[in-house]
Amino acid sequence: MAQAGRRPGQNETREAILEAAKQRFASQGYDGATVRAIAGDAGVNAALLNHFFGSKQQLFAAAMNLPINPAEIVPLILDGPPEQIGERLVRMFLSIWSNPVTRAPFLALLRSATTNDEFAATLRQFMEKAVFAKVAEAKGIPRVRVAAAAAQMMGVALLRYIVAVPPLADASDEELVTLIAPVIQHYFDG
Repeated sequence: MAQAGRRPGQNETREAILEAAKQRFASQGYDGATVRAIAGDAGVNAALLNHFFGSKQQLFAAAMNLPINPAEIVPLILDGPPEQIGERLVRMFLSIWSNPVTRAPFLALLRSATTNDEFAATLRQFMEKAVFAKVAEAKGIPRVRVAAAAAQMMGVALLRYIVAVPPLADASDEELVTLIAPVIQHYFDG
């Protein structure tokens, strides 16, 4: 059992937690990895995970080096007029993918998910709980609609940023917002 109280060295403790989380998420998936097990692996009290990261979702985002935090992104998507959710989502998505700093970790995640079944399962569980379920519940729509909107946007990312298909890769963000936002809006309006 982990000792109560703080371990010496805040940076070392945080890194130990991140390393334990990476190992636990990799071996047991998002659902199987518990906060207590990760804390035990790191030799700390489970309360320290909340102290450093706030939640299991935020710990996963940090351990996987996600450039965005779903706990911050989901409210940005949901806040505002409902008839503009498609536009907000497309703008946010394009801003994340068009920035080389935030795009690189997503490329790594995408490549890992397409080549490693365990990682794909972990990422799927995380996306379902941290994003799809929360957005679907807040909007009162079936999860499949949120997943379909995400699939549409991932297709855009694949063709624009990875394969670099000329008409899509050369289009301005504004052109894509005008073209894609109404389709994404349809998933939310039904």
